[in-house]
Amino acid sequence: MDATAAPLPGQDAAHPDGQYGAAAKWFHWVTVGLMAIALPTGFVIKFITGEADGAYKMAFYAIHESAGLTILFAALARILWKWRNPAPPHPAELPPMMRTAATATHHGLYALLIAQPILGFLATNAWGFPMQGRTAYLGFIDLPKFMEASTGLANVLSWAHTIGGYLFLLLLAVHIAAAIFHHAIRKDGTLMRML
Repeated sequence: MDATAAPLPGQDAAHPDGQYGAAAKWFHWVTVGLMAIALPTGFVIKFITGEADGAYKMAFYAIHESAGLTILFAALARILWKWRNPAPPHPAELPPMMRTAATATHHGLYALLIAQPILGFLATNAWGFPMQGRTAYLGFIDLPKFMEASTGLANVLSWAHTIGGYLFLLLLAVHIAAAIFHHAIRKDGTLMRML
């Protein structure tokens, strides 16, 4: 590290390559928590059958949709905040291929953090189930219905939302594997920048 260079954001003895600020860490870990709710509930909903009134299934939809919409709001706020507060740069010794892979993975995750909730929200409306009543946002905020039911459109949107869910799992696995790789094998402090 060049002693005459300007210090990086959050740079200290434990973080020689700088670290993310408190707000960036908060956005990241809140999103992780919301994803830990949205992904599992989304993947098991289709297996819930056999109820006379569908209350249990509707509860899963309510949790999944509320978590997803909150992810959207958090992602948009995070992007706006990041625009004014750029992330610390990649470590100087990081190979170009790894920089490209990290940037592509992050951009893909951000795109899905926005696209997935929108696709899901549009799909529920197209199926004729706006976020109202038993599936109201956060359990008590009825969102307006803005389209008539359309089975054809609903099928397309649901298919895209499902594909996005699997793509999300793939990118998430790559992201987590990269963090472990940097921490356990390269030992370069990348993971510690977000802790």
